[in-house]
Amino acid sequence: MKYSNMTDMHTHCVLSFDGNDSCDELCDSAVNKGIKTLAITDHCDIDGADFDALAYCKEQFDETKRVKEKYADVLEVLQGIEIGQGIYRKSLTEKVLNTFDYDFVLGSVHNLENMEDFYFLDYKEYDVYNLLERYFGDLLELCRWGGFDSLAHLTYPLRYIVAREKINVDMSRFNDIIDAIFESLAQNNKALEINTSGLFMDINDTLPNIEYVKRFKKIGGKYVTIGSDSHYAERIGQGIDKGYEIAVKSGFESVTKFVKREPVLINVSEVL
Repeated sequence: MKYSNMTDMHTHCVLSFDGNDSCDELCDSAVNKGIKTLAITDHCDIDGADFDALAYCKEQFDETKRVKEKYADVLEVLQGIEIGQGIYRKSLTEKVLNTFDYDFVLGSVHNLENMEDFYFLDYKEYDVYNLLERYFGDLLELCRWGGFDSLAHLTYPLRYIVAREKINVDMSRFNDIIDAIFESLAQNNKALEINTSGLFMDINDTLPNIEYVKRFKKIGGKYVTIGSDSHYAERIGQGIDKGYEIAVKSGFESVTKFVKREPVLINVSEVL
């Protein structure tokens, strides 16, 4: 099913440490695919060793401003950032957010404090339930701090624990804390991201899946953003139709984009 007013609210250019293509290439791909709005949200993993967050964010902000102006007639480019592990260095995170006039801020946790990204962990050395308990605890702290607009890929560690390592996890053990995360998002008018990257990975599902999106709506969630989490120009918009479909099936009449940190609703009831 094809939806109108397609947005991709989570993308990375070459300025991300794991990005591959220029902002121009991302924008060209979006235009060619009929995307109406593109948020460029490069990684700012605030807890990185020897990482000059302010210098990096200035380069990234200046580059997204350039393409925002260049493509203004054919594409709405939103200047975004993905702040990773923002709660581990809150004062620096807040300085970054007060320095740059972003349209959109994704909040995420890719690693526990003083540990490697979940991607790199050897799960034979860990109790996965302990890791996940700490992870969701940090997400809850992140949500209660609230310095972002949309919570990225709620179930991120499952890409590696369940899909790659084939470790069975009883996610019902985390229902209470995930409900608390959703309650915090809803009460603070924050969005939940439907991240479509997992549709093209071993997990073969969105992050989070539709059952969590439905639960977020039931608890009172108002906003969802849809993002491909693309690190390549060719993958811009990948799975966005499915993300829209999940939003609709979960009871959302609109998806959300953020402009100058304010939510803007996009009606998705009409299909092409």
